[in-house]
Amino acid sequence: MRDRTGPLPPPPTDRPQASPAPPHTADASAGPSTFPDLPDRLLTVRACEGDDDAFAVLVRRHSSPLLALAHHLLGNRADAEDAVQDAFLSAWRQLPEFRHSASFGTWMYRIVTNRCLSTLRRSPRALSLDTVPEPAAHDPGSSPPRAAETDAATAALAAALRELNPDQRACWVLRELQGLHYEEIAHVTGTSEQTVRGRLFRARHALQEAMRPWR
Repeated sequence: MRDRTGPLPPPPTDRPQASPAPPHTADASAGPSTFPDLPDRLLTVRACEGDDDAFAVLVRRHSSPLLALAHHLLGNRADAEDAVQDAFLSAWRQLPEFRHSASFGTWMYRIVTNRCLSTLRRSPRALSLDTVPEPAAHDPGSSPPRAAETDAATAALAAALRELNPDQRACWVLRELQGLHYEEIAHVTGTSEQTVRGRLFRARHALQEAMRPWR
């Protein structure tokens, strides 16, 4: 079995860089293309047995949603990329202990969420506007005041999300933006469904109150 302290293929990002490659080769197309359609469970079994190519496929398959999650939580693209790459490194090292009690994707959501929450608790930061749901496209025929009002409402939502505590923000993002079910969120956050529902209730109430002037 391969030494898991070695390098790992980084997830795709918008930064200019070479394409991700499995740990043992610089040719990103060599191994993973042999089984790109295998389900996560089989890929994870192969990866647990030391198959770098299988893990490279998992990295490519899950990078995009994990980057979106980290970006929504941290509000900064560069920080999100760092969090996801650190999460994949951690997962690579922890694979021998992976017990398939949840899907690989849910497991990765948990690792990424925990990293983001740790970052937020150490250093709360402002959310940029592109971390909130995209507003409807401006009607070309709408007036400039109307467009300005929409932009202001988006800024207000970003500010309201910033005021949520990290746990509430994580539950809201996982439910409203990532579409996870309550049971999945409970597993990701290491809490109960009741706790998830309570955090979501408080988050939604806080956001509704903050957005009341914009209704």
